[in-house]
Amino acid sequence: MAHRVGIIGLGTVGSRFVEQFNLHDAFDLISAWDTDDEACSSHADSVRIASSADDVIAECDLVYVAVPPLHHQQYVLDCLSHKTAIFCEKPLGVDLQSSRQLVDAVNQSGLPAGVNFVFSSAPSAVELQQRLTDQDLGDLIRADLRLHFSKWPRGWHEKAQWLRLRDQGGWVREVVSHFIFLTSRILGEITLENGRIDYEDGASGSLCEQTALALFSSRSIPLTLAGTSLGHGPDVVDLTFRGTSGSLRVWDWYQLQAATADDWVDLFSSSRDQLGADAYAAQLHQLDRMMNGDEHTIATFDEALKVQESVESLLAG
Repeated sequence: MAHRVGIIGLGTVGSRFVEQFNLHDAFDLISAWDTDDEACSSHADSVRIASSADDVIAECDLVYVAVPPLHHQQYVLDCLSHKTAIFCEKPLGVDLQSSRQLVDAVNQSGLPAGVNFVFSSAPSAVELQQRLTDQDLGDLIRADLRLHFSKWPRGWHEKAQWLRLRDQGGWVREVVSHFIFLTSRILGEITLENGRIDYEDGASGSLCEQTALALFSSRSIPLTLAGTSLGHGPDVVDLTFRGTSGSLRVWDWYQLQAATADDWVDLFSSSRDQLGADAYAAQLHQLDRMMNGDEHTIATFDEALKVQESVESLLAG
């Protein structure tokens, strides 16, 4: 029997999951809701629009919370009060004390609950982890995360202008968090050793970061971060693991590449669009397993809290 699922928040990521839930046999998309009437109207042909968030929660087995992070706690707690399973967008939150209390409440509930880090199941991440487990690179030496965004927010986030602001937005929370999650899955807990954040409008302004530099340590190897935004040219999303006998990198989110002497070779032959679709399908397959009580790879709230602690410690300077 399909899981009755609802969505709170019909922005960029919520919209994607309207399509993905409708395509997946394990889920029956019952309803959705957003504070923005225009967002609701634009999805009325694809999902029934509920009258409120409470109505979505009350009539579903599982709710995807796809609102900005400052509102995650409210809707997650509402789900807990209705004994409704939770799939929450990342980052978990902004205030660490509130997030710790939220994680405690989720864990005490015993309900199925997870956080949407795409690298919990994306084929690029799964294959990377397997090859590292098989020691295809020999002894690991280092991991390096390189990011550049010529425009922030990116084009498809134009309606999500909260991403421009440092109170809950920025690409460190939005993007770096994914890679801290993946690196932690591979290396275990990572710790910020030192970091630097620069802002477009200065330390006392309101806009999000335009430069982030950091060094993290783990039990085995260091992770470096060099990220920038603004400035002409293609975007760069590159997490590279380097070893004594080879290197692998997650490139442009969904492609996995292996290094030759002077170039990089794709390990997946599919198009970028297909790789993205495969990642979403894999995520929903694991979400189905979570709902069925089976072993799954969906990120836990505890893992999401660890990521938030790393991210917020970097942003705190």
